[in-house]
Amino acid sequence: MTYREIYENWRTSDALDATEKAELDSIAGDEGEIESRFFAPLSFGTAGLRGIMGVGLNRMNIHVIRHTTQAFASVILDEGADVARKGVVICYDCRNHSAEFARAAAEVMAGNGIPVLLFDALRPTPELSFAIRHYGAIAGINVTASHNPKQYNGYKVYWSDGAQLPPQHAATVAARMDALPPFTSIQRMEYDEALAAGTIRLLGAETDELFLTEVMAQANDLPAVAAVADTFKMVYTPFHGTGYRLIPEALRRLGMKHVYCVPEQMVLDGNFPTVDSPNPENPEGFALAVRLAQEVGADFILGSDPDADRVGIMIRDNHGKYITISGNQTGVLMLDYLIGAKKRAGTMPENPAVLKTIVTTEMARRVATENGVKCYDTFTGFKFMAEKKNELEASGEGKVIFSYEESYGYMLGDYVRDKDAVTASLLLTEMTAWYAGQGMTLYDALQALFQKYGYYAEKTINLVMPGLDGLTDMELLMSDLRTFAPSLIAGTTVLCCMDYSTGIKTDTATGGQVRLDLSGSNVLRYKLADGVDVLIRPSGTEPKVKVYILAQGRSAAQCEEKVAKYERWAMTLRR
Repeated sequence: MTYREIYENWRTSDALDATEKAELDSIAGDEGEIESRFFAPLSFGTAGLRGIMGVGLNRMNIHVIRHTTQAFASVILDEGADVARKGVVICYDCRNHSAEFARAAAEVMAGNGIPVLLFDALRPTPELSFAIRHYGAIAGINVTASHNPKQYNGYKVYWSDGAQLPPQHAATVAARMDALPPFTSIQRMEYDEALAAGTIRLLGAETDELFLTEVMAQANDLPAVAAVADTFKMVYTPFHGTGYRLIPEALRRLGMKHVYCVPEQMVLDGNFPTVDSPNPENPEGFALAVRLAQEVGADFILGSDPDADRVGIMIRDNHGKYITISGNQTGVLMLDYLIGAKKRAGTMPENPAVLKTIVTTEMARRVATENGVKCYDTFTGFKFMAEKKNELEASGEGKVIFSYEESYGYMLGDYVRDKDAVTASLLLTEMTAWYAGQGMTLYDALQALFQKYGYYAEKTINLVMPGLDGLTDMELLMSDLRTFAPSLIAGTTVLCCMDYSTGIKTDTATGGQVRLDLSGSNVLRYKLADGVDVLIRPSGTEPKVKVYILAQGRSAAQCEEKVAKYERWAMTLRR
């Protein structure tokens, strides 16, 4: 069918209520808007769905939620009745319609005879991962768009290990969605009926306590916190989201006495009224936190995104100014501290290992290997880190003590298989307190790491390609780079190209090829003669191509000069 025919089918469907039909009637004369909403369904991948909220096939709404859940339910039922009876855990964040969408998903699972454990209110993403594992569920659903702007919502799907859905299951769900009619295929049990029948059960404070017990077990040095607790101060913001309760509680249990929460941003609000984007990667979002930190004289600032899987910090530089540091730098600080803390406490396991993504700083590898810890690369996404962790630990090759990616995601412990801002907040605070006891700020600590391990700098450039032509432009860019492989980038010789799609590394000078350990992801990596790595990867959740620049050098200035040089080149790729 054409997008116009699909639009008419939706507009006249009995499944839509009067308000939804009125929304579609209001765009009847706007052909571009109709095409935008109905040209294709939202793409379902290993990260599930994410899109702008509104009525339409290419929007996040209750009908898309029901249709996706029906497809997911059919995949679960394929595993067999006994497996399906293990049930599904469902969680949601603070966004507009998240609670409504979560309940709709629960009704469809219940209608398919699959038991549901539904959180009684919004919860952090890592608690969902924990609950799947703790209660032995077959799968999980989280209604969240993470750190995206307020217009967005999303639908993340998880499997029994607590990690996001494996690629083979995601492909099957997508195929079922193509095969199932969006309205008539839905099987539902009304929420109150399912609750009365016990098909839907609510999770509450008891699960919080179980989760927090695991979080607190990750503390390494409580005496270090106690030693500075009377004077050490920090500011925390949840950016209106799900970290508002459990993160302050974890810090209180850690022994923190002076945690100042940004009052305006402790208010749960899916409109995120105090920020343009609730993303801890964006320094401007910390304006209120900086103001409060200046008032109270805080040692550092910590912020978690709306679903509390990512966490960012601001630290005081040598002039007393609060500055942001990157996810790469934050992760390196955490890794170096964790290794030292475990050695001091005598808790370092045999064959320790750390995981990072292929686009994460190589400084992490340097820190790990110089301290006798193995470092492994994975593709971007914690589902791949979960797979690698499971593989290493099942084979006895290594015990993973830390996993992280450059986009402010960190995973510790054995009880979650996803990014975890709650536990990361605990470690970050303990680390900062420990350094305070040594008479050092985190800025001092970071400079000391550069002195010890060498200078590194990284930058991610987002080439946004919106609109109907965006996906085509992204595909053409990657195709052109493969067809016309560059021998020079910004005037520097390309030593080799690693194509992670095919898993082939090609020597630029000789054309010789060798096979990589990783394959199956649409990423290109260029190793350059000046020691810089440039990686290019289409985003899996947003209409943009990401260019990662990983530099190392003799000084911070030299690293920044290299980054700026390749940033200028990256901007020429925009179509």
